Amino acid sequence: MLLATLAAVALAVPPQTRVDPVTDDYAGTKVTDDYRWLEPLEKDSPEVKAWTDAQLAHMRATLDPLRCRTELAEKLRPLMQITSWGVPIIRGPGYFYSQRDGKMNQPAVYVREGGANTGAKVVIDPNVIDTSGLTSVDWWVPSWQGSKFAYGTSKAGDEMSVLKVTKLEAGNWEPLADEIPGKVSFGGWNQWGDGFVYSRLTDPKDPYSRVVAFHKLGEPVEKDRVFLKQTNPSEIPFGGLTSEDKWVVLGFSKGWSQNDLWVAKQDDLRAGRDAKVAIAVGRGARSTPVEVIGDRLYMMTTLGAPNVRLVSVDINNPAESNWKVVIPERTDAVMSQVEFGKDEIVVVWQKDAYDTVKTYRYDGTPVADLPMPGIGTVNVQCDRKHTEMFFSFASYNSPRTVYRCDIFWKPYKPEVWAKPEVPAKVEDIEVTQERATSKDGTQVPFFVVKRKGLKMDGQNPCVLYGYGGFNVSLTPEFIPTIVPFIEKGGIYVVATLRGGGEYGETWHEAGMLGRKQNVFDDLYAVAEKLAADKYTSASRLAVMGGSNGGLLTAVAVTQRPELWSAAISAVPLCDMLRYQDFLLAKYWVPEYGASTDATAFAWLRAYSPYHNAKKGTKYPSVLFTAGENDSRVHPLHARKMAAMLQAATASDGVAEPILLYVDRDAGHGAGKPLAKRIEEAVDQWSYLMWQTGACN
Repeated sequence: MLLATLAAVALAVPPQTRVDPVTDDYAGTKVTDDYRWLEPLEKDSPEVKAWTDAQLAHMRATLDPLRCRTELAEKLRPLMQITSWGVPIIRGPGYFYSQRDGKMNQPAVYVREGGANTGAKVVIDPNVIDTSGLTSVDWWVPSWQGSKFAYGTSKAGDEMSVLKVTKLEAGNWEPLADEIPGKVSFGGWNQWGDGFVYSRLTDPKDPYSRVVAFHKLGEPVEKDRVFLKQTNPSEIPFGGLTSEDKWVVLGFSKGWSQNDLWVAKQDDLRAGRDAKVAIAVGRGARSTPVEVIGDRLYMMTTLGAPNVRLVSVDINNPAESNWKVVIPERTDAVMSQVEFGKDEIVVVWQKDAYDTVKTYRYDGTPVADLPMPGIGTVNVQCDRKHTEMFFSFASYNSPRTVYRCDIFWKPYKPEVWAKPEVPAKVEDIEVTQERATSKDGTQVPFFVVKRKGLKMDGQNPCVLYGYGGFNVSLTPEFIPTIVPFIEKGGIYVVATLRGGGEYGETWHEAGMLGRKQNVFDDLYAVAEKLAADKYTSASRLAVMGGSNGGLLTAVAVTQRPELWSAAISAVPLCDMLRYQDFLLAKYWVPEYGASTDATAFAWLRAYSPYHNAKKGTKYPSVLFTAGENDSRVHPLHARKMAAMLQAATASDGVAEPILLYVDRDAGHGAGKPLAKRIEEAVDQWSYLMWQTGACN
C-alpha cells in the first residue's frame, strides 16, 4: 500500500526534462532554445517518445482521480451522442446529406429521393470502411445528375485526403477505380459527370507542391491536365468549375486577406491553352467567386468594401470600371455567405457576430427577410434549379436544426426538416451579449452563456474561449460539452476578438501581423470585465482556445498569469520564431509574419509564449494538447512549451500542474472519432471544473 502511494505521488510530479541549449542568431540578436531536442516526431526519436510517455503518465495520474470525472462522463456521453445532420444538397432526384447517429464514430452520407425525411440509402459509411473509427470522410460532392459521388478520406486525423469516386448502378453505389492521393480538395464536377476539377499535392511530403488539375473518369492521373501550379510557399492555388461549366475560376490565396482571381474557358485549359482572363489580380483584396450566369461572374469582394459586397463582372470586358454592384456593402453587417437559388439570391449577413438572412432578385432588388428562430449561426444550401432551400440554425442554447423552406412562396415559412433530441433542459440556458473596453478604447463584444437566474457574486466558475485570427468568426453554436459545466453553475464566455472576421476585413487586419497584440489586449479586457461585473474572479476563471486560439491562451498565460486559474492551450503555436519552418506553416506568414524579417522578428519575439516564460513566475495550471499526426501545427510547440513552463513555474506543481496530452491517433482535430472526442471532453472539462472550483 505504501509503495502504491509513493508511486502515485511520484507521478503527480512532472518528469524531469533535460536542457540542451541551442543558440540562434537573428540578425545580431541571439536567442537560446533549451528544448530544441523535443522537436522531432516520436517515430524519429525514441527519446522524445519516452519523454512523452512520462508526460502522459503524469497527466493520467493527475486527472484520473478527480472526483467529478465519473459523473461528468455519464452526463457528457449522451449529450455528445445526439444525432446530428448536415444541410442537404439536391442533385438530380437525390437529396444528399451527412448524418451521425448515436454511437457512430463518424458521420455517414445518405441520399433520399424527395425532400421527406424518410427512405434514406447509404452512399458512404466510414464506420463500415474502418470499424476503429479512425477513418473519416473529409468532404463529399455528388455530380449534377446525382449519379456519381466523389469523396475524400483520411485516417487518424492526418487530413491527407485521398479522392475516391463511386457510381450509382441498379440502385446501388459501386466504387470506381479512380483514386487520387495527396491531400485532395475538390473543385467541382463538369455537367456530364464524367470529369472534375481538383487540387492536390504532387509530393505528399511537400506541403507547397499543390496543383489544380482536371481529371476525366477512367483515365490515369498522370494524364490529368494541370491548370495551375504553386510557385510560392505562402500562395495557395485554387480552382473550380461553376454550375455552367463553360468557365473555370482559378486563383492564388495570399493569406486570409487577399487573393488573385482569374477566369478561363474549360475547353481552352483542357486543350493546354493559357487563356486566363484576369478579374482581380494584385488588388490587395479578397474576391470569392460565387456563380457564373452566361458570361457574367458574380463574386463577393472586399475591394473597396471591407464588409464585402456582391458584384457582377462581364468576363468579356472585365475591367474594374465595368463591374456592377449587385448587392452593396453594409456598414452594420458583414456579407458572410451568398447562394443562388432559382430566381433569388440568398445572403447571410453577419451582424454583431450572429447571422441574419435576406433574399434578393438577381438584379439586387431586396425581396424579404428569412425568419430565424433566434440569435445564432446559419448555413444555407440552395441552387439555381430549385426554389427549395435548406438551412441549419444553431445557438448556444439551441441544437443544430435543419430547416426546409420554399423561397417561391411568400411570406417564407421555414419548417423543421431534422432536429435532435437533447437530454438536457436547454431552455434553462440563457445567452446575452456584453461589451468590454480594450486597452486602446475598442469595444470588444462577448457572449455570456449561463443558467437562468444564476447569482452574480464573483464566485462563479467561468471559462473564457477565444480565437482572434485568420478572419475566422466565432458565431453562436451548440456545444454539448459545456452543458454539464453550466448545470453546475459555470459560465461559458466567447470573446469576439480582433483578428476574426465578425466585423469585416478592418476587424481582421486590426489583429494580424504587427497588430497581433490587440488580440491579446482584447482578451484581457473581457477577463477584467467579467471580474469587475462579478461574473467570476481570477481564482475561478479559465481561458481556453485551440490552434491560433492555443497561441492566444499560451500568450495570455505568459503575459498576464494573474488573470487565470487555469488554461487549455490546444494544438497551439508557441515557438513563434521557428513556426514557419515546420509542416505547412509558411501559409501563415501573411497572417503572422516570419522571424527571417527583422521587423516581424521584433513583434514575434515580443509575444512568442515560448520565449517569454520567466523562471520563478507563479503561472496558473495549464493543459497543453497536441496531435502526433497533425499536418498543420507541429506537436513540437506543445511539447516544448510544456517543458518550459514546468521548469519555470513557481506554483505548486500538484495543485496547479502543467500538463501535456499528445494524442497519437489524431491530428489537428478534424476527423476525430466520437469515442475519442468523448474521452477528450471528459479530460478537458474535468480539468477545467477542478481548476475553477466546479468539481464538487
